[in-house]
Amino acid sequence: MKIPQKIIKFLGQNKIKYEIINHRTVFTAYDKAATLKVKPNMIGKTLVLKTDKDLVIALIPGNKNLDKNKAKKEINIWRRKQGLKPTKNVDFISEAVMKNKFKGIKIGAVPPFGNLYKLPTVVDRGLLKEKNIFLNSGIYESSFKISPAVFKKMGNSIEGSFSKAK
Repeated sequence: MKIPQKIIKFLGQNKIKYEIINHRTVFTAYDKAATLKVKPNMIGKTLVLKTDKDLVIALIPGNKNLDKNKAKKEINIWRRKQGLKPTKNVDFISEAVMKNKFKGIKIGAVPPFGNLYKLPTVVDRGLLKEKNIFLNSGIYESSFKISPAVFKKMGNSIEGSFSKAK
């Protein structure tokens, strides 16, 4: 299977430097780290969250879990800066919503490029400390290798600390 053209086109239009890393089929950040022989904290785990009114993409290190309360706090800081009301709830979206919103993307392989989907992206600072990070490409057999500095330049991302040890 090939990486969806929409994603490749988006990265090209935004002049994003990346490397495609092909690997065996993996479904978890842990398996991706083992397959690529890198530390799990270098793997970007993309989560799609729903708030009271909208969706948000969250990116955390592969060796961590999401802390929903901290994520809500970071999202609300951003929402206030945008002149929006704070959200009361943050939770994961359903598979049905995932299939509908991210057509052509495999569930669990959503790339963390909020701009592509007109969604804000919150990024855990721990991931941005790595030399390189490996991100979902939309399929289970490939990943993007990208520098955190390049990822940050893409814009539309909110940095914060909202992950916790597994």
